[in-house]
Amino acid sequence: MLTGGTTLVGLLGDPVSHSLSPLMQNAAFAARGLDWAYVPLRVEPERLEAAVAGLVALSFAGGNVTTPHKTAVLAFCDELDESAERAGSVNTLVVRDGRVHGSTTDGLAVVQAVDAEGMHVLVLGAGGAAQAVATALAEAGAARLVVAARDGERAHALAARLRSVFPDREISAADRWPPDAEDAGIVLNATPVVDEPLVSLAREQTAVDLAYREDGAATAFVEAARGAGCATVIDGLDVLVGQGAASFERWTGIEAPADVMRRSLRA
Repeated sequence: MLTGGTTLVGLLGDPVSHSLSPLMQNAAFAARGLDWAYVPLRVEPERLEAAVAGLVALSFAGGNVTTPHKTAVLAFCDELDESAERAGSVNTLVVRDGRVHGSTTDGLAVVQAVDAEGMHVLVLGAGGAAQAVATALAEAGAARLVVAARDGERAHALAARLRSVFPDREISAADRWPPDAEDAGIVLNATPVVDEPLVSLAREQTAVDLAYREDGAATAFVEAARGAGCATVIDGLDVLVGQGAASFERWTGIEAPADVMRRSLRA
């Protein structure tokens, strides 16, 4: 039950009605005995600056940032940690002493789940999540990274940004959509698409999906990966738990109950 002493955390995005983060984070707060609540807040792009200021004004402890605000929100943070600055993307806000601290846990959730060292990675998508995860995979030692998106200009822009940060890596944009995934060791879907597999997958590959269905059913990408017998398949709920646990720890300063968070989603 919400009281005058309840600490609030918000989810800033548009849309937010489909998000499972409130279910997961509120289960985590309850498991740790915290009088905290996580609330979805639909924020239109032109109102993002006011929404971030509102978190401070309303004494929120922080928030998560989702589509389409992960890159735009950087301009409204007072400080960025190193991961957010390098990625140019923020998904976690911490409000402390009236200042907004921005960080990203999207990439962390993926590199904790896969070994990118020396791998050829294909990233599908060029938005804020793709930017954060591609940066983290390059930091984790990916030898070659290809960005592919329906919007070719955005794919080339992201590839150019990554090359400026990692000049010693082989980074490029795919010249067509959908791209050929045959040579990739890791294929990562960072688009919101859940009804199309997008690419053909193979047995020896690792498939990672950031997208998920609201009912928890497998996305078309995950179904295709399992059908192809991919060596490793990480679905969007696995990634959500990873990034959500890291966000939880940034807000509260205590260890996240990852098992509770996972069960709340799988149920």
